Amino acid sequence: MPTPMRKRGIVVAKLGSSTLVDERFRIDRDFVRSLCDQIAALVREGYRVVLVSSGAVAAGLDRLGFERRPNDMGSLQACAAAGQVALAEAYGEVLAEYGISCGQVLLTRRDVIDRDGYLNARTTLESLIALGAVPIVNENDTVSIAEFTFGDNDTLGAIVSTLVGADLYVILSDVDGLYSANPSVDSNARLIPHVAHIDGDIVAMASGSAQGGIGTGGMSTKVRAARATMAAGIPTVICRGRAPHVLEDVVHGKGIGTRFEAQGNQHEASRKLWIGLAEIPRGSITLDEGARKAVVERGASILPVGIVRVQGEFDVGDVVNVLGPDGVLLGRGVVRYSSDDMVRVRGLRLDVIARFLPDKAGVPAIHRDELLVF
Repeated sequence: MPTPMRKRGIVVAKLGSSTLVDERFRIDRDFVRSLCDQIAALVREGYRVVLVSSGAVAAGLDRLGFERRPNDMGSLQACAAAGQVALAEAYGEVLAEYGISCGQVLLTRRDVIDRDGYLNARTTLESLIALGAVPIVNENDTVSIAEFTFGDNDTLGAIVSTLVGADLYVILSDVDGLYSANPSVDSNARLIPHVAHIDGDIVAMASGSAQGGIGTGGMSTKVRAARATMAAGIPTVICRGRAPHVLEDVVHGKGIGTRFEAQGNQHEASRKLWIGLAEIPRGSITLDEGARKAVVERGASILPVGIVRVQGEFDVGDVVNVLGPDGVLLGRGVVRYSSDDMVRVRGLRLDVIARFLPDKAGVPAIHRDELLVF
């Protein structure tokens, strides 16, 4: 059963555009007030809250006089620029009524790919929290380019959760949680209240779920985010964001939505979380069953002999996805071979590799210390 968060704990709440806007795709001011009321109530109880909020483009539509969402990048980024101001004002005005300050933090993936940038972002967030302010975090859509976007704020929320060492990550969605099938087309679909391990079945459920019409993240992105926070030892709840008092209820331990619970007390090191969450994968390697078991069950490094497939182009030191024989993502890690060399050595023992690549004698494909297993 879920338990209430510890007092003085940190909760990161992620809010999607589809939950924030009304039927005209404009910011729903009544909902903003309801959410800020809940945040203020939690702050009064001693909790510390970080809000990761989508909706900048939607907020900018009104500010710049658009009747509908534009399609060109320049107009979208202009809407984001104007909308960031509108969003900060909307949250700030209500929170100020409770004597609570807020601070806006805009991030791109480029900011956290660099290790120094990652640490600087963490310092900013921790300082705001220590000063009693509520950080309002969003992707900086005004300057993001395709290669450096998070792609969805579910992932951004997971990164923020690890940055601040959150005790709970809550994804406020437009659905009740993860269902066994798409409930809009399958009357037998059932809500999954608790997930302790993300396997192929859970991934398949997420892939078959309905997605909202305005946001960028569907259930698949939410489950990927939950998989990462579970590796960090942070429980994650996906729930319907517009349910009355839902954020307070989740923090207080009520069984709402789908809760992804990390097992045990082992938290991965911050470097591994940075590898798994912030870095952009440059390719992938697929393991055979023996290598999969060694990595998942025994915590082994990945050896070339256990690799059956190599995809993408990458260099030594890049991050790649690690896939199981069934194609399910097992984790991410830093490779010690280029993609060209990896193709040459896959399936071979280290003593054989040393004969034609002497500098790689005894070198695993990915060392366990640089591998985040989901």
